[in-house]
Amino acid sequence: MPSARQKLLSTLAHKSFRLGEFKLSSGGTSDYYIDCRTTTLDAKGSRLTGEVFLEEVRQRGWKPQAIGGLTMGADPIVVAVSVVSGELHGFLVRKAEKQHGTGQRIEGFREKGARVVIVDDVCTTGASTIQAIEAAREFGFDVVGVMCLVEREEAKGRSNVEKAAAPAPFVSIFTANEVREEHLRAELTTKD
Repeated sequence: MPSARQKLLSTLAHKSFRLGEFKLSSGGTSDYYIDCRTTTLDAKGSRLTGEVFLEEVRQRGWKPQAIGGLTMGADPIVVAVSVVSGELHGFLVRKAEKQHGTGQRIEGFREKGARVVIVDDVCTTGASTIQAIEAAREFGFDVVGVMCLVEREEAKGRSNVEKAAAPAPFVSIFTANEVREEHLRAELTTKD
């Protein structure tokens, strides 16, 4: 029986991976695109995402009180992990402070000094992940780990995030090459 991790990889390859010519948010272009939200917002994909992230957090022994990241890529991951765990709180980081109400940048769980894990869906340059790390630390969270669902392995994303996250480790659940290989393997299997 395939593991939750293998099922999540298959779901990403089937629902989220596309070949073609795409402009990336980083400004670059690519011959593939990974839209993780089509997986993380899918009923089964969401559950699998929550299970895989939670298992990774537990294996690493980080023992966070909450999990969060920059809206919007992190939003479904945060909710999935929180629901699956039944114990980890969630928080979302706005791209900018609200200009009304309480003017908060961190929404949801807000306990200064709390151990937290920052999550993101795709890491290319690492800019959105770094924004979330900086906002979390500025608020007063203790960032104990940083995770992304898919690392594109380009544009110095990993080194950028590792520098910003230090001393917290940065972990990617999958690389873009793993998702691409699974996508191509599944296509070959379907054609046979």
